[in-house]
Amino acid sequence: MNSFDLFGYHLINRWAGHIPLVDGFLSFIAQYALELYVLLFLAAWLFLPKRDTNSRHTLVIMVFAGLLALLFNILISHLWFRPRPFALLPKGSFIQLVPHALDASFPSDHTAGSFGFAGASWRKTGRWISYSFTLLAVLTACARLYTGLHWPTDILAGIVVGIASARIAWRFNKHLTGITNLGLRLSLPFLSSIQK
Repeated sequence: MNSFDLFGYHLINRWAGHIPLVDGFLSFIAQYALELYVLLFLAAWLFLPKRDTNSRHTLVIMVFAGLLALLFNILISHLWFRPRPFALLPKGSFIQLVPHALDASFPSDHTAGSFGFAGASWRKTGRWISYSFTLLAVLTACARLYTGLHWPTDILAGIVVGIASARIAWRFNKHLTGITNLGLRLSLPFLSSIQK
């Protein structure tokens, strides 16, 4: 393992296990980021003004970007498998707050998906959506490192993959309008009832 990863990992992970409130919060984020994103997407879709089709289309692009990032990660991890820190480091030299399978560490799926979602929102939708998704992406990346699940370069690579996926997703923006229109047709009666 390279010295940057070892230094960066221990620099962050050494704080784990000392402040229960921080441990609990970041452990929750590390484990349940996906569920939090589902809630964020639902809230954004439902509480945007009923006729704001552009912002809802951005939400569709954001989902596509996150999924694309995960596909890229699968490809990368098959080309080069890197074990997680807890599989390589000697016992007692780290703190692992969250249980995890011994699957590929590089790049971080959570970070890539998170920055896929966030990156696709930048300068494309309302600030509250962009800021909330970006904040959760940063928290997720930090939490995956803090809780002992990833090396620093897993996180950095995940950020790069996520942002690149967001840019690629916008290239396919016109091909995804059908999904947006379907979502609008299905949700319009409900939107009308809650936004009277």
